Amino acid sequence: MNILVLCTGNSCRSQMAEGYLKHFAKDNASIYSAGVETHGVNPRAIAIMKEDGIDISKHTSNNLEEYMDIHFDYILTVCDNANERCPFFPGKAERLHYNFFDPSKVDGSEEEIHNAFTKTRNQIRAYCKDFVEKNIVTH
Repeated sequence: MNILVLCTGNSCRSQMAEGYLKHFAKDNASIYSAGVETHGVNPRAIAIMKEDGIDISKHTSNNLEEYMDIHFDYILTVCDNANERCPFFPGKAERLHYNFFDPSKVDGSEEEIHNAFTKTRNQIRAYCKDFVEKNIVTH
C-alpha cells in the first residue's frame, strides 16, 4: 500500500504526518510526503516530533512531481492550499483532506510558537493513528 501526504511546502504538517504514519503503520505501508513546492524540513517540526519520540530529522522536502509514476492507494492533503492545487494523479487513489493549522505562521513568543506546534502535532498524531486503524492492517 502506498500513501502520499501532500502539503504546500512539504516542510511541516506533511512531514509530521509522514512521521506518524510510518510509526503507526510500521512496515504495512509505504509512506511518502511531498509539496506543491519545497521549502525544506522545518527545524521546529523536527524538534516537536522529537519531543514525542519520532525522528524526522532525515526526512527530505520533496516535490510531488517526483512521485507521478507511483500508484497511490491514498492521497492525504493536510492543508487547503495543497488540496486546491493538487494535480490529477493517475490510478484510483482515494483522496482524503483535513486542513491542519500551520504552526509555522505563528508570530509570537517562543512559548506561543511551541504551543502552536504542539497543538498541530497532537492533532496530526490523532488523525494519523485513526487513519491507520481504519485503513491499514497492522497485525
